[in-house]
Amino acid sequence: MELIEKIKSKKSHIGIIGLGYVGLPLVIEFCKAGFQVTGFDIDQEKVTLLSQGKSYIKHIDSSRITDAGSRFTPTTDFSMLSAMDCIIICVPTPLNKYREPDMSYVFNTTKTIARNLRKGQLIVLESTTYPGTTDEDMRPMLEESGLKAGEDFYLAFSPEREDPNNKGFSTRTIPKVVGGYTNNCLTVAQALYDSVVVKTVPVSSTRVAEATKLLENIYRSVNIAMVNELKMLFDRMGIDVWEVIEAAKTKPFGFQAFYPGPGLGGHCIPIDPFYLTWKAREYEFSTRFIELAGEINTNMPYYVVQKTVEALNEKGKSIKGAKILILGLSYKKDIDDTRESPSLKIMELLGEKDAHVDYNDPYIPVLPKMRKYSFNNSSVPLHAETLAKYDAVVIATEHADYDPDFILKNSKLIVDTRNLIKNHTNHSDKVKRA
Repeated sequence: MELIEKIKSKKSHIGIIGLGYVGLPLVIEFCKAGFQVTGFDIDQEKVTLLSQGKSYIKHIDSSRITDAGSRFTPTTDFSMLSAMDCIIICVPTPLNKYREPDMSYVFNTTKTIARNLRKGQLIVLESTTYPGTTDEDMRPMLEESGLKAGEDFYLAFSPEREDPNNKGFSTRTIPKVVGGYTNNCLTVAQALYDSVVVKTVPVSSTRVAEATKLLENIYRSVNIAMVNELKMLFDRMGIDVWEVIEAAKTKPFGFQAFYPGPGLGGHCIPIDPFYLTWKAREYEFSTRFIELAGEINTNMPYYVVQKTVEALNEKGKSIKGAKILILGLSYKKDIDDTRESPSLKIMELLGEKDAHVDYNDPYIPVLPKMRKYSFNNSSVPLHAETLAKYDAVVIATEHADYDPDFILKNSKLIVDTRNLIKNHTNHSDKVKRA
């Protein structure tokens, strides 16, 4: 096939739509492999920074952008899609206020591609979604151009597997699942990813590829829900769930450690299960187990706030008017990603109880504009005198920058959701687990 030859010779022009936590690392890998890459995004500010060789994502060093040099062209001009040989879609797939899939980003992007579609192009969706999105929803939109998938253009799904700031795995070293609408579609898509990742995993259809990503994240969601529920139960029983997990980990088979926390964050785990539960209704199937896990994880910020209220009450302090400091806004340690972070929900709930809430996060100096929240906060400095002025400090993210001994020494009251303060039993009057 002509396109495969262009891919193998690095002469195919790659277009990546969405220059976020998924799209930008993919841009870097294709550029490193020697391809010409055009990155598309609707955010002019991002495009301007990237055009200047600057990264706006903290764990992606700007040197990786400058290394791409002239091979990378960021733009907001989507009419340039017609010049691309391979187009990869990496746009958000959030939930709406009813916790149903918001497919507007994917579908609007698909319609834009359809207006610029030409023969011989490869279109790949990477955004996590429900089975059937690629061949049942996107394909008819693309075929409104008059071109047929599998005949005039190639269509595939390959789920992203990004784990921001993971030191052990990168975009290149994580195996890539690929499913095509037809066998030819799969062959072309596999050739594309074979050029930048160490291993591709071909599957029989786009629907299998879509379901694979959901299984990966639902697996984590239900296991995290289990330990979150055990955390709440063991707390009533006077048992330290963290000690239990450490003991259970010594079993060399049949057990994998998952850890409790203040709720789920990131784009995948809090959201993806609901994509499948929504799609399951079409088949008159109730995904009770998955929905229960989602309910438990969604309620964890409420549990943290309740534990904070109780801890303050023990000190004779009302939550109303209390000064609370949240440590860590990102959804996981040592990154600047606030997507679906439970810290934001905790801040909102505490504010609704008329507490005065501030935050510290070394990776997030100023809270960015978000779809669901409209805070006007900046990170406060983490000095001894700063900690001392708060009635309670809630540890929501265990950044490596946070010194547990320093926090313990200078805080009046600590609500620890991440087991940062290991020797808390010696300070049970000051440190409360949540």
